[in-house]
Amino acid sequence: MIIRKYQPSDCKELTELFYNTVHTVNVKDYTKEQLDVWATGQVDLEKWNQSFQKHYSIIAVEDEVIVGFGDIDKTGYLDRLFVHADYQKKGIATAICNRLEQAVQGDITTHASITAKPFFEKRGYKVVKEQQVERQGIFLTNFCMEKNR
Repeated sequence: MIIRKYQPSDCKELTELFYNTVHTVNVKDYTKEQLDVWATGQVDLEKWNQSFQKHYSIIAVEDEVIVGFGDIDKTGYLDRLFVHADYQKKGIATAICNRLEQAVQGDITTHASITAKPFFEKRGYKVVKEQQVERQGIFLTNFCMEKNR
């Protein structure tokens, strides 16, 4: 596996990986209705690209296939961490997260899905609060988590 910096040419593939991962991996913790408002399939590529370029954003590649990605901003907010559904439980999220955490000083926060919460807990993150996020009138549970360093 190779981990490299994000390039604008990756953006469309990352949005597809995001959509497919949410709709397969998160299906055990969220309803179809919740998944549909979380990952609608309609993304603003320009906004995603700008966000990736503003943050420290990295891509995991295996055999020329993007298998995961993550990004963190300068304040230590870990925004996105997604691994391709066919590449779960292979250490990819751990490798990406290790790099993201090393890229910033101080505490790190993230808003973890129900699905991702155990992964972050194993890494030493603590739940600050459970929250309900509204998307198009549908509520999704996630967890504001923090890792003190």
